[in-house]
Amino acid sequence: MSTQRQSPTQLSRGSVARPAPPSVGGRRGGAHRPPPSEKWPLVLSLLVLLVAVLGAGVTLTRHLVAQDLDDNVARVPDVFQGLEETPRPPADDGLTFLLVGTDSRSVEPQTGAYAAPPDLGSQPGEVLMLARINEARTAASLVSIPGDSWVNVPGYGSRKINNAYGLGGPPLLVQTVEQLTGVRVNHFGVIDFAGFGTIVDAVGGIDVRVATTTSNDGVLFEQGANHLDGAKSLAYLRQRDGLPRGDLDRTQRQQNVLRALLEKTVANDLSANPLQLYRVLEAVSRSASVDDTVGDGGVRGLRNELRKLQPSEMTFLGVPVRWFGQEGVQSVVHLDEQRAVELWNALRSDSVAEYAGRHPADALGATPP
Repeated sequence: MSTQRQSPTQLSRGSVARPAPPSVGGRRGGAHRPPPSEKWPLVLSLLVLLVAVLGAGVTLTRHLVAQDLDDNVARVPDVFQGLEETPRPPADDGLTFLLVGTDSRSVEPQTGAYAAPPDLGSQPGEVLMLARINEARTAASLVSIPGDSWVNVPGYGSRKINNAYGLGGPPLLVQTVEQLTGVRVNHFGVIDFAGFGTIVDAVGGIDVRVATTTSNDGVLFEQGANHLDGAKSLAYLRQRDGLPRGDLDRTQRQQNVLRALLEKTVANDLSANPLQLYRVLEAVSRSASVDDTVGDGGVRGLRNELRKLQPSEMTFLGVPVRWFGQEGVQSVVHLDEQRAVELWNALRSDSVAEYAGRHPADALGATPP
């Protein structure tokens, strides 16, 4: 096996055959209704930031919208089935979501209950994110893991981390991520890139800043401020060519869309606009799938304490990368193991903001490429 080093600023990609993704089951959530006294703000920020909680938000705010929206959220069955407790990281009072984004290149979302049959898309694990809510429920962080990260996949040896998804579905991916990070995964969520487009349209578009003028799929992104509708946001999310660091910059764009969605929903105050709220929740319910423990009590108890979470207390980061290289015919990403250990420790100890202060290059800037 040959290994060829490249600088993190010079990313090249080769064609790599990826295993077929598993299918998602469609088990529906329960019929619990929260009492009318509960308020919307507890989930508003998470609706946009955390794809998994987007789905949970339908359950938690069901009294504001039609009863059937919760039933639209497909459930991924048996995510944690077969995971032995002993090797798993210990449970703590924080809450961690493993979020998977896929890119089927479909016009319509492919992960919700309206897909027939439900399909995770043609690019398993295209986007991997760990979203962590601290013990006090006052701060959150979202860490992107490159899908081509060269890691140990239990039972298969060294592989790209996204291959774990195709080889063993969500349980193997959870096991791989927990082994890599030492962070226990509590919930799992999936969304197709097309789903981002429907959510962007539902909030009336988003505003992002671009460092340098680029174009992708016939869409021009000018240096400075850009207003994006759903279709333009997908072109923005998917761009790799023409970006200085290729996939790493594309990952920053994905986080930037989440941040912009968060800012737009907060600015729109959807709690005061029931029609737009319904449209956003419907778009979410059509686009997202969540593990089958969501809605069965695990997330429900957070509805009051998450009200303390403020958008200003959310940190977006990427896992530090050491270099890019080749493993056989595959282009892979080698993580900076020493600094990654520091990041995982910060994630477990809920000190990610302090880590970002020490390593600002790992954090999402105000104007990504």
